[in-house]
Amino acid sequence: MGIKVKERKVLFIGIGSIAKRHIRNLKSILGDKIEISAIRRTASRHIPRDVNDCIEHFYTLFEELEGNYDAIFITNPTALHYDTLQKYGHMSDALFVEKPVFVTGEEDITPWMNTTKKFYVAAPLRYSNVIQWLKQNFDFTTVHSMRVISSSYLPDWRPGIDYRDTYSAHKNMGGGVSIDLIHEWDYISYLLGFPTKMRSIISQKSNLEIDSDDIAVYIAEYPQMLVEVHLDYFGRKPIRQLEIISEEDTIIADLLEQRITWLSSGKVLDLSEDRDSYQRKELLHFLDIVDGRVESDNTLEEACRVLRIARGVE
Repeated sequence: MGIKVKERKVLFIGIGSIAKRHIRNLKSILGDKIEISAIRRTASRHIPRDVNDCIEHFYTLFEELEGNYDAIFITNPTALHYDTLQKYGHMSDALFVEKPVFVTGEEDITPWMNTTKKFYVAAPLRYSNVIQWLKQNFDFTTVHSMRVISSSYLPDWRPGIDYRDTYSAHKNMGGGVSIDLIHEWDYISYLLGFPTKMRSIISQKSNLEIDSDDIAVYIAEYPQMLVEVHLDYFGRKPIRQLEIISEEDTIIADLLEQRITWLSSGKVLDLSEDRDSYQRKELLHFLDIVDGRVESDNTLEEACRVLRIARGVE
């Protein structure tokens, strides 16, 4: 994933928490070889100084933008992604779309199917040490059952911000645990491909003051195994792990503790890293896509299919 550093001009559309992280990481990778611009709805919102110092140009109006960009990062709320692609897509040949790609996965993407433009949809957990180790080293043909869980408490997600005011709390803004935690279905499809059959229950069961779904449970069938997936917004103790039941052992791949444990043999593999580590690896991969060294491995089409699975409609 190494890159040959050169001058780059990029545009961020929306400066939420994930955009701030991307901006800091891009600057750490490319230093003064990148020029970052950003467009946002209001100029009054506070931006941390370390992020503000990375951005050379701020805009609030589309008409203010100057020329084309080497890459555009679509990091505004999910419900705005589709319209943003339509409005700004002509300004770059490479577009990075934050996950989830759209709201339903059933949007019409045909205008972008027969084009030379490069689209990549964010899938950061693919680049974590745990998922990469499984991808490169583990033989899933010996697995007949796998359980995946991501459970956490929505009010704790964004310290200092009322969870009721976030997009996660509102279905019409693209919220709901089924698509908010689309990471799980993304890395499952990355490791195993797409299921042949699936059933799901997606509902709202907790006392959280939200109008989006807060629990999603799935059973998916693959030729040699069944996969169970549990996602929720109300677990007070964060859990994010895969339980892999193979012919030789039962393996716990813990994405929060960043280790893999073999329960029978007692082997433990420590894969510790900080969050910026795998986020930077994803950005390096995207830069390789921009430069034509590799093909995009998470296109609009693939990301829409994962989204439909997460919504239980595939």
